[in-house]
Amino acid sequence: MYQKIKRLIDIAFCLLILPFALIIIGICALAIIFDDGKPVFFTQERIGKGGRHFRILKFRTMKPAPESTHCRSFMKSYVKGEISATKNQIFKPINMDEITQVGAFLRKTSLDELPQIYNVLKGEMSFVGPRPNVFWEVEEYRPWHYERLEILPGITGFAQVRGRSAIGFNSLVRYDINYIENQSFALDVKIFWWTITAILDGKGAL
Repeated sequence: MYQKIKRLIDIAFCLLILPFALIIIGICALAIIFDDGKPVFFTQERIGKGGRHFRILKFRTMKPAPESTHCRSFMKSYVKGEISATKNQIFKPINMDEITQVGAFLRKTSLDELPQIYNVLKGEMSFVGPRPNVFWEVEEYRPWHYERLEILPGITGFAQVRGRSAIGFNSLVRYDINYIENQSFALDVKIFWWTITAILDGKGAL
C-alpha cells in the first residue's frame, strides 16, 4: 500500500511543481547553451528496480567527450571497495577541467538532476530512493548489494543526505538498505528536508 500511495504522491508532486520546474529548466538550458553550447541534456542507461534498464535524464555539466576508460575502472574499483576513503575525498573520477562553469554550479546545487522529473513521471524513478548505477557498476555488486534494486531508484536518497559523493560504496548501500527496511512517509519528508540542507551546505557535492 505504501508503494502505491508513494507513486501517487510522486505524480501529484511532479504536476504541482512542473510549472516552476519548467521555468528553471528553461533558464538552466539557456545558461548551458550560452556557456558551452549544445547538447543541453545528458542521458545514460542506468539499472532501476528489479534490474530494469532505463535512460536517466540530466543536464550536461561536462564538456562533450567519449566515456573514459579511467572513469569506468575507477567506479568499478569504488563499487568493489578497492578505493580507501580519505578525509574530504569525493568518490568520482572527475577532472575539474572537464566541468563547465555552469556545470559546476548545477552540480553544486544538484540542479543537474532536475530533468529527472521526467523519469519520475514515466514511473522509472521516485523522488526518494537509492541512486541508480550504470550496468557496469552493477556487474561488480556483491550479493547483498542487490537489495538496493528492490525499489524504484530516487532523485535523492538516504545515502545522498548522509554524504552525497563522499562516502564509500558499502556505506552507501547500507544507508540504502536501511531506508528500504524502514520506509515511511515521515522518513521521505525528512530525507527531502535533509537534501535541501545538504545542498545549501554543499557537502559532498561535485
